[in-house]
Amino acid sequence: MAATVIDGKAFAVRIREKVAGHVARLKEEHGITPGLAVVLVGEDPASQVYVRSKGKQTAEVGMKSVEHKLDVDTAEADLLALIDQLNNDPEIHGILVQLPLPKHLDEDLVINAISPAKDVDGFHISNVGLLSTGQKSMVPCTPLGCLMMLRDHHGSLSGLNAVVIGRSNIVGKPMAQLLLGDSCTVTIAHSRTKDIADVVRRADIVIAAVGRPEMVPGDWIKPGATVIDVGINRIERDGKNKLVGDVDYASVSEVAGAITPVPGGVGPMTIACLLANTVTACARANGLSEPEGLTA
Repeated sequence: MAATVIDGKAFAVRIREKVAGHVARLKEEHGITPGLAVVLVGEDPASQVYVRSKGKQTAEVGMKSVEHKLDVDTAEADLLALIDQLNNDPEIHGILVQLPLPKHLDEDLVINAISPAKDVDGFHISNVGLLSTGQKSMVPCTPLGCLMMLRDHHGSLSGLNAVVIGRSNIVGKPMAQLLLGDSCTVTIAHSRTKDIADVVRRADIVIAAVGRPEMVPGDWIKPGATVIDVGINRIERDGKNKLVGDVDYASVSEVAGAITPVPGGVGPMTIACLLANTVTACARANGLSEPEGLTA
């Protein structure tokens, strides 16, 4: 029996509707408009498309959208000065510096220059530490989106075995922390994991986030497991470019109980959760109650 498809595109629409409703209430009841500033350094085509999409969706939910586009050779001191300016701007509640940065810029230095309270990407070392110790933090957008979809599908995640394939700071590690927070038993698998197929087969939940096209075949999956495919890989097949995930969708979908497609699964949730994080940051900055259903 084919797996249930978890429609991230439709789920993201519901998240944006919740965000828009909360933004409207902030404006009406408190005279506050949440503001998101996105900083793009250079001319990376994929980053430009992503930033345009962020700006469009930010405006659509009623928030203030600010974009700063800097030359590829922008000095580190100038970028840090801009971040300091945004940190001190009361109309900006979320700051995102689009990655990757040009090689002459220190990504860690830049990320950690952002105020943790405005770090809507959840990459600041303070937010990483807060998340890992179970405290209130800004949570990275992609893992947050995955968690929302899992909670929606399963209800309670308590006691489920989860395997996260990939140990990146952006997805793998924070995803594991979020699953632990929901009382899953969590294993992180990676390139050095022995007998990785056997490790994955024990999982009720599989999160694939390694950036290797169709790495996970159907015979790695426990029948009925939920598979969240974070990978977005562009490959050539039959003379055409195609987007595929980190799992082999054709074989995995015949075994899994539920699966996210690529495209249309995790991807749309990332920007939706960025908007959710910005509203959350705005509420916290003003001592107001946080929006329900938009946080970890």
